[in-house]
Amino acid sequence: MKPSEPTEIELKLALAPEGPVALRQYPLLQTLTPSRQTLTNTYYDTPGGALDQARIAVRLRQVDDQVLQTVKTAGHGGGGFSQRHEWEWPLTTRHLDTQGLAELPPFQGALGEAIPTLQPQLSTDFERWSWQVMWQDSHIELALDEGRIHSGGHQAIICEAELELKHGAPEALWSLAQAIAERVPLRPSDTSKAARGNALAAQQWPLPDADSPAQWMHRATLALDAYHDSHRAEHLAAAQEALAMLAADPMLTDQARDDANAMRDALGSTGQPSVTYAKAALALAHRMAHQTALR
Repeated sequence: MKPSEPTEIELKLALAPEGPVALRQYPLLQTLTPSRQTLTNTYYDTPGGALDQARIAVRLRQVDDQVLQTVKTAGHGGGGFSQRHEWEWPLTTRHLDTQGLAELPPFQGALGEAIPTLQPQLSTDFERWSWQVMWQDSHIELALDEGRIHSGGHQAIICEAELELKHGAPEALWSLAQAIAERVPLRPSDTSKAARGNALAAQQWPLPDADSPAQWMHRATLALDAYHDSHRAEHLAAAQEALAMLAADPMLTDQARDDANAMRDALGSTGQPSVTYAKAALALAHRMAHQTALR
């Protein structure tokens, strides 16, 4: 079966520990019936990390009795928002379909020669609750994921929501997320599960340089992602510094500066978001989307 080539458009949001309960209690979701699945995922790469360096993820996912193979390219966006190419197709066994990989555009060059060396590198196991939401004439799948990443003998917690546009306008993702942020403590996240697993294995969380508002926002977002996986105070300090630099940037409008200051002031010593942080972060991220290459 030849895999399709849709563009995945989604908004990724990390949740505070109390976030999952608050999300399930959100009034709109109370009127909908969710589906509930247990997902087991294995990510592949070469021993030298060629796919990670190319920012490509190859994944086998088992959902109940179904096995799916997925390839995702690097995304563009920022503040949790991303657009990326994604190919996905079903398999009859839990073995990597190397022939299918070889047919895809990302593997037409040097990466194609690396296909025979792909090996399992990390895994993610989580429970997913998902709701099919109609919002502003758009169909959005809202997924709540809770579980763990296992990589290189290390673990990290998965506690996040993803809003994926199935049909309609990307603007609807922002509108729904901002409505949810009125009640649910959350923050934008720019790091994929695969990238988180690779950083865990290496025990390295490099942060990009920044010299523009969108780049400072991205650096702060990645630093918070890194802090919650590494538990290293240096990353929380980097997030706080990036938010301070963002708030002081002369290119910001008055409203954007107010949002940046609110984020900086609301980020406590635990690095966990509050509703105040969530509302300001999404408002600011909305203005800056589409400006950053993601991990």
